[in-house]
Amino acid sequence: MTQKDTSRYANAALTPPVDVIEDSTGITLYADLPGVPRDKLHLQVEADTLTIDAESALSAPEGLQSTHTEVGLGRFHRVFTLSKELDTEKVSAELANGVLKLRIPKAEHAQPRRIEIKTA
Repeated sequence: MTQKDTSRYANAALTPPVDVIEDSTGITLYADLPGVPRDKLHLQVEADTLTIDAESALSAPEGLQSTHTEVGLGRFHRVFTLSKELDTEKVSAELANGVLKLRIPKAEHAQPRRIEIKTA
């Protein structure tokens, strides 16, 4: 078995699978990022674009050498265009057990509100 040339994959990235759930107050995004530690996860919001960049920290245990690798590509990249209804100033993020959870609330003007009815 020969070692595969990984240099051609230097700029390659996996597209993490994502679930997006919307409710009346905003969206929650769940992205699968297995093996990604917090310090290798980079989130950026610029204008109406959300970018997720991450690198997994999967490696062979010290003293062992891998002879066959199927999960060798450990870089993730995904870009989303966000609705103008979302408040990008209030994005919150959590990373637990290889799953990134992003909560992006709707802007105040886009949230449903109850209209008071006055009697004359």
